Parts: sequence; C-alpha cells; structure tokens
Amino acid sequence: MSPIFSIKNKLYYGSMRAGDTYIPPSITVDYLVVAGGGGAAASEANGGGGAGGMRCTVTATGGGGTLESALSLFAGGTTYTVTVGAGGTGDDSGSNSIFSTITSTGGGGVNFIATGKTGGSGGGGGGATNSAGGAGTANQGYAGGAGFNSNDPRCGGGGGGAGGVGVAGTTNGGGNGGNGVATSITGSSVTYAGGGGGSQNSGTRTGGTGGTGGGGNGGNLNGNASNGTVNTGGGGGARGTATGGTGGSGVVILRYSDTFTISFGAGVTGTESAASGGYKRATITAGSGNVSWS
Repeated sequence: MSPIFSIKNKLYYGSMRAGDTYIPPSITVDYLVVAGGGGAAASEANGGGGAGGMRCTVTATGGGGTLESALSLFAGGTTYTVTVGAGGTGDDSGSNSIFSTITSTGGGGVNFIATGKTGGSGGGGGGATNSAGGAGTANQGYAGGAGFNSNDPRCGGGGGGAGGVGVAGTTNGGGNGGNGVATSITGSSVTYAGGGGGSQNSGTRTGGTGGTGGGGNGGNLNGNASNGTVNTGGGGGARGTATGGTGGSGVVILRYSDTFTISFGAGVTGTESAASGGYKRATITAGSGNVSWS
C-alpha cells in the first residue's frame, strides 16, 4: 500500500487529518519521444526530408548522444502534457513531439534552391545549387547530405536520420537518407526516425533510398516519391517533379511499472499494453493533451 500523507516528513498510511500533507505515489517513466519528419518540396533534384528528433531512455537515443534519463513523476491524478508531432508537407519541417519536460524537434524540411532546413535531423540539400544539408539537433539526430550540381545531372542529398548523416547527392543519383535508431522500449527492437531519400532531374538516374526507420524513398525525374512512415518520424522522400513525400508523424511511447494504469485525456489517442516483464507500455500515436496515472 502506498503512503498517502506525511506529518513532519514521516510517511503514514490511512485517512488524512487536518494539517496533513498529501503525497502522491511516485512513478518512474521511461520514454521514447519522436517528432514528425520533414517534408520534401515539389521540385526536381530536391533533398530528402530530415527525420524527426529522437530522444529515448531505453537501448539508444538519437544523434549518437548519451542515453536519456527516465523521469521521476507522480501518479494519483497529477497530469503531464503530451503532444505527437505531425509530419511536414511540401518543404515544411515536421512538428515537435512533447512529453512532460522532454521535447523532440521536428525534422528539417527541404527546398529545391536552398540549404536543407535545420531540424531534429536536417533536411537534404537541393541539387540546383550544390546546397548544403541542414544541421541536426544535438542528441536527437544528424545533418542532411549536400546536393550535387553539374548542370546535368542535379541530385539532391538525403535527409539526416537519428542514427546517421544523410548521404550527399552524386552524379549517379539522389543521396540515401540517414538511418534511424533501434530501441526495445516496447519489448521488441523497433527502428525509428530514418531520413528521406533525395531525388534527381534525369530519367536515367535513381532517387535515394529512405533510411531505416521509416524514411521515404526518393523518386527520379518522373517517379513517385514515398512518404515517411506514420508514427516513425521518418523524413519524406524527394521527387524529381510534382509532389514530394510527406514526413511521417511522430510517436510517444512510455514504459512504467505494471502496478500503475495510465489515463489518456481529451485530444490524446493512445493505448496501454497488458503487463509484461513487470512493465506496461503506453503508445500515443496522435493528438495533444494530458496523461495521468493511478
């Protein structure tokens, strides 16, 4: 039975009396917070979208950083903010994902004639002007690859991923997206936050492959690009003409003792797993609102 009140810093059980101070039970929460991936603009020789930033306390985290620390929170009705970031469309960057005090930055978008945008992972550089890839965010993701321009061909760089830098475009085609990072927070190893592949302006060359962890494939001059995978934070693949790929939406996954049960507030789409190995896991796939434990 959890202690519910204190008198002069000593914990007691049972009914509270006048002057007692309520102490809610504490709960340790591991987390994976992945932001939305960046989108790729509708232009030839475009860079791939950068993956959403990844912050995690289990197995590995993004950007080659030190593993994050679990949060010590309170159950008993205390609420905590959660937001799942959307993927970017066109050349827009992805949106941030948030849990309590933890924010992961949306993946960088891209533009045909400009440097890839900064993000959780950076967008790939455009092939029109040998543009550089956008920078990633420390401990969340890597930079995008540079674009390549020799007049013909022009090839965009791959978007950065949580686990690696996007590959630069070359005379052979668009650069591959940077790979994502695997975590076992769900009980199985799953990879998140891969960068999108770059595109190119020639029908004889290929688009870059999306990075592992949901990155979309880049297209050739007329070929279709792929969207980043939903709930992975993967960057959108670039396309030679017409519409580029949309970034994949992010995800928030929480792991905690199976003695607690989570509640999802209005506006939050989530599910709680059955107890396994002493834990339950909450997977939040969309929305913005609050969660609490009892």
